[in-house]
Amino acid sequence: GLELSHCVGATSLGPAVPWRSGGPCKMKRVRTVFKPEQLERLEQEFLKQQYMVGTERVDLAATLHLTETQVKVWFQNRRIKWRKQSMEQKAAKLSQFGVIQPATADSTDGKDHEEDTVDVEL
Repeated sequence: GLELSHCVGATSLGPAVPWRSGGPCKMKRVRTVFKPEQLERLEQEFLKQQYMVGTERVDLAATLHLTETQVKVWFQNRRIKWRKQSMEQKAAKLSQFGVIQPATADSTDGKDHEEDTVDVEL
């Protein structure tokens, strides 16, 4: 399931740090690259329902030859993208009518916030 890159040894920044206490050195997870067919199916399922849980997620993962965690994380990331697009569309409609939105912590300013993206497998 979990693919890890090679060990990163001690550097000038300090000694190697165990990744999740899994070993003597820091390991970095390799990002999952989905096949176009997998993405198409995942998008189809997302259009039907934004939350995939239980046996549905297990079945979809098996069908697509992915882990359940990969499907779960893909849905989490897709919901974040969906919410961001919805906010941008609302802002565009408001600006079209000359309504200016006050700047808030929730507004999107084109910057990617690290806490917005969930790309971690547990």
